[in-house]
Amino acid sequence: MKLVSWNVNGLRACVRKGFIDYFHELNADIFCVQETKLQEGQIELELEGYEQYWNYAIKKGYSGTAVFTKKKPVSVRYGLGEEQWDQEGRVITLEFDSFFLVNVYTPNSQRDLARLSYRLGWEDYILTYLKSLDAEKPVILCGDLNVAHQEIDLKNYKTNKGNSGFTIEERGKMTELLNSGFVDTFRYFYPDKEDAYTWWSYMAKVRERNIGWRIDYFIASSRLAASLTDAKIHPHILGSDHCPVELELDL
Repeated sequence: MKLVSWNVNGLRACVRKGFIDYFHELNADIFCVQETKLQEGQIELELEGYEQYWNYAIKKGYSGTAVFTKKKPVSVRYGLGEEQWDQEGRVITLEFDSFFLVNVYTPNSQRDLARLSYRLGWEDYILTYLKSLDAEKPVILCGDLNVAHQEIDLKNYKTNKGNSGFTIEERGKMTELLNSGFVDTFRYFYPDKEDAYTWWSYMAKVRERNIGWRIDYFIASSRLAASLTDAKIHPHILGSDHCPVELELDL
């Protein structure tokens, strides 16, 4: 089974930049996107053979998530069931026979850390949510989690310490998640791989020089580790300031 996740930074713009071609090239069984930046009715995608599930932000042109899946899920949940977390369309949960898939677009704590306390509250709530799912069956969490966990996960770690996405608090929440019975699938296969990034600033030559951050993940319940077969990053795929990430597993 192949799963793909991609923060498209505006799906309509990404479609104009080749999204459909990449979608078919990757041929995922489940394809998750974040930051769709649209409302219901603003796009129609012809994705033959795929069920489509969308969660829209109340604010227009902001946030939003979607999942396209070849296999119809047993059930679908939108949001976390709590109003303060569910205004921005950031979570879709699909239940399948043998696992839960949770597609997430984690709030950014913002450049001046103005939203850090909101972000940390979100982290606590979603960890509780993931644990509750994991008590029923294994969980695969994917999406833009807006944190580079370790120094190896961004190019300029020394100058970014304390900045949004690389604060002690945000990194600590990721550590807490992984210590709660989950595994960072990319690091499971490639614990020491350097220069493996999923996001680059739009500033000139930054992506060409690979000055990036790894902030897009597939996180899986630890008991799925034996079923994992590979994890990939696709930096050659353009269309967004993020690139797709992939997880392959044999269930």
